[in-house]
Amino acid sequence: MNGASVYSKPGKRVMPMIVSTPLLSEPSFLSCSRVGFFSTQRKNNAIFCSSRSLKDNGAGVHRKENSSRRFLLFVLVSSGLSPTLSSSGKTKSKNPYDEKRLLEQNKRRQKENNAPEDFPNFIREGFEVKVVTSEDYKKSDSGLIFRDYEVGKGECPKAGQQVTFHYIGYNESGRRIDSTYIQGAPARIRMGTNAVVPGFEEGIRDMRPGGKRRIIIPPELGPPVGPSTFFSSKQFEVFDIELLGIQNCQRRTIAFYSDVVCN
Repeated sequence: MNGASVYSKPGKRVMPMIVSTPLLSEPSFLSCSRVGFFSTQRKNNAIFCSSRSLKDNGAGVHRKENSSRRFLLFVLVSSGLSPTLSSSGKTKSKNPYDEKRLLEQNKRRQKENNAPEDFPNFIREGFEVKVVTSEDYKKSDSGLIFRDYEVGKGECPKAGQQVTFHYIGYNESGRRIDSTYIQGAPARIRMGTNAVVPGFEEGIRDMRPGGKRRIIIPPELGPPVGPSTFFSSKQFEVFDIELLGIQNCQRRTIAFYSDVVCN
């Protein structure tokens, strides 16, 4: 006959255990004391058990058998209500099929939007985005991704200098959102004046005149997001940049008027 013993630490939830006594030749009820406590950390517990003979008389044995059955029922019910270790810490695993489906969906949208050749793909699932590019792309420590199509010649722009460049901006779906080519005039900014988003200035900082580069700006290096801004959600932005030239600048002051002139 199987007996059951329960032991717990004060203030802890009772975790019953069923103890089998195959060495006892006659039915007995186990009275146990323990050293240590039961927990999910698998600590070694020492259980000291003593058996009382149930061979007193028929009525006594019958009462003790009923008591043992009720106790065993309590053990089974309690173990069913107790949480199991296998259910704790479950994490949602990504389905490769869903990832492939999202990738194909992004490629289809980019094709509909006439995205340029070798355009990066974006697998977006909620707030998580995975960027898929060819091996020609590089990634900086800040998270900026870029690829040089032409390196150019000369020196790189320094803080305070003015750069003149053309650019085309795209969203994750490959749709064109802005272009200086369509506007008919290149853009000009002074480096180090926070005139553009951090990712854009980082991408153009080590370019040389005549160079052509594609940059992929992550949300943390992009523009602010909110109802008062043009951007309503955090997305990756892609820019094709052509650096035309670099000019030195100096401050000019006339009476109470002051401005910056770039040659």
